Amino acid sequence: MAELQHFEHTIAAALEFSGVGLHSGAPVHMRMLPAPGGSGIVFRRTDLDDFEIPATGRNVAKVSYATSLMRQGVLISTTEHLLSALTGMGVDNVIVELDNLELPILDGSALPYVEAFQSAGLSKQRRRREYLRILKDVEVHDGNKFIGIYPGDSYTIEYAIDFPKPIGRHMFAVDLGAGTYGSEIAPARTFGFKEDEQKLRDMGLIRGVSDESAIIVSKTGVENGPLRFHDEFVRHKVLDLIGDLALAEHCILGRVVAERAGHAMHTALVSRLRRDRSTWEVAHLPLEQPKPTHRRTRVLAPA
Repeated sequence: MAELQHFEHTIAAALEFSGVGLHSGAPVHMRMLPAPGGSGIVFRRTDLDDFEIPATGRNVAKVSYATSLMRQGVLISTTEHLLSALTGMGVDNVIVELDNLELPILDGSALPYVEAFQSAGLSKQRRRREYLRILKDVEVHDGNKFIGIYPGDSYTIEYAIDFPKPIGRHMFAVDLGAGTYGSEIAPARTFGFKEDEQKLRDMGLIRGVSDESAIIVSKTGVENGPLRFHDEFVRHKVLDLIGDLALAEHCILGRVVAERAGHAMHTALVSRLRRDRSTWEVAHLPLEQPKPTHRRTRVLAPA
């Protein structure tokens, strides 16, 4: 995430992307526009009379191999990579226009978005940024899968995955308040197993996948390497988590721990937070940091 900020930001200029949806395979053109302070992230279907769907937890439609939003029967699919990039780079307010139901997969990571934000620049706004400060522990369990969020002064994530070989077990921890999202998280690409390809295609999924948009893993190794990181798989899970937790509508001040979780558990955590208002509060960063107190130390001479 961009370093913790006192004020909201939007993009300084309009941005455009074109590609195909990962699961639908449908061509899509997407444009991002600056938005006023306090408006949040809003998706707009230009092919459906500019129908708008705010990126909030109450609009989560379905989560399986991607996170989708729905309002009044209108769908926006595979939102997590863009939402992750927006959160990671400190973009609070933006309108996202697209002419189809699924966002473009691009190279399977959030890096194209990050590079576009860096090129266009961000615009500081007058509205104070609101943070979701975690007050109580919140946990979601599902067999050997787990995700929890705990009080903390920054937005930190600890994630562990455990897949069959050749991936195996990996762990990754990051402090998003340190401003390293663009280098440590954004380049990590989505991935899938070659042996699952036909099953997923029979389910109507991954129709837009290619060697350029995902890491393809077979029993013998990565088919379209090299990897961008030795632990790229778990870094991508962190990327997805950041995007899914963006649906809490505020930047988080807390510690997130996940074990073998996925989109369903990420959004289940958002739902738990929405249902129990006692677990968090809306807070602002102090505009002035308290000055350190210097105390004099008496040094006693030996007797």
